[in-house]
Amino acid sequence: MEEPPLNLDDYERRARACLSRDVYDYYAGGAEDERALAGNRSAWRRWRLHYRVLAGVRDRDLATTVLGRRVASPVMVAPTAFQQMACPDGELATARAARKAGALFILSSLSNVAMEDVFAAAGDPRWFQLYVYRDRALTADLVARAEAAGAQALVLTVDSPILGRRERDVRNGFRLPPGMVVANAFAAGKGDFPEVTGSGLAAYVAEHFDPGLSWEHLDWICARTSLPVVVKGVCRPDDAVRAVEHGARAVTVSNHGGRQLDAAPATAEVLPHIAEAVGSRGEVYVDGGIRRGGDVIKALALGARAVMLGRPVLWGLAAGGEAGVSDVLDILGREFADALALCGCSRPGEIDARLLGPDAPG
Repeated sequence: MEEPPLNLDDYERRARACLSRDVYDYYAGGAEDERALAGNRSAWRRWRLHYRVLAGVRDRDLATTVLGRRVASPVMVAPTAFQQMACPDGELATARAARKAGALFILSSLSNVAMEDVFAAAGDPRWFQLYVYRDRALTADLVARAEAAGAQALVLTVDSPILGRRERDVRNGFRLPPGMVVANAFAAGKGDFPEVTGSGLAAYVAEHFDPGLSWEHLDWICARTSLPVVVKGVCRPDDAVRAVEHGARAVTVSNHGGRQLDAAPATAEVLPHIAEAVGSRGEVYVDGGIRRGGDVIKALALGARAVMLGRPVLWGLAAGGEAGVSDVLDILGREFADALALCGCSRPGEIDARLLGPDAPG
């Protein structure tokens, strides 16, 4: 009998064994030489935790708040596209697992299941990730539908005016399997990939996403919705500050999992500078390469309010459906709880830069 997975990397190995090459490469791959992809993970490893002893930690409470809403831990489910390629239930399974875990769930614009169905299965909090289409009416409709379906925030991805060159997808001729569509754009006639050689997703983004993405778009979205707006894809302190000044309630430090600009810095490298620049004006989240509970501690010590978990959720979904996602969240949650105790902390609010040693930022 096969041993149960012990960690998130075990889940990736299982997922790789059961996914087709093109699907695994789509989920796992990055842009060009994939240096940003590798750099995200290695950057977390470079930090060490200077733990406290004799701290009297008997009980731990992992809960925190994100935009004023209580969550069971600082681990949020990141928006990831095309989840039915991993499991027939796709985003429905992920939403149900997040609900059971008490985790904040974020639905991608590029989901295979319509937002209305997914949010009906999701718990609280639940957010919607938004790409800006050339078709401004479609973008406005996505915002309105997300509000009506019960989304509690909008996550505007700003690092993808064009698609990074993902060479695995080009070589594999990546496209959606038969019967799968971009469900949220299907009624607008934008649910299918163009018939092209190479990456069908790259062709879809080139045809439909607005390459002129600008601060005007953020202003327009903030003016159209009463929901808080989170700007995702920031790697510079000045951009983070400007996003808050333009109405964002939070920013996510992200290089799109190493899938856009391969020369981008690792998120752990820029997080402390962005957190310092934003200060108390907004919340800061981070994603990219987080695989252990200790990484979550490091992210919070560097100034993040919470982290987003992307690929490992897909590995759990591929290997075990809803139960696999639940197990992935449980594994990381247990690791975070253990690391919290071993650092001499009883709750996330006790984590600060002093855990990173005398050379820590701030």
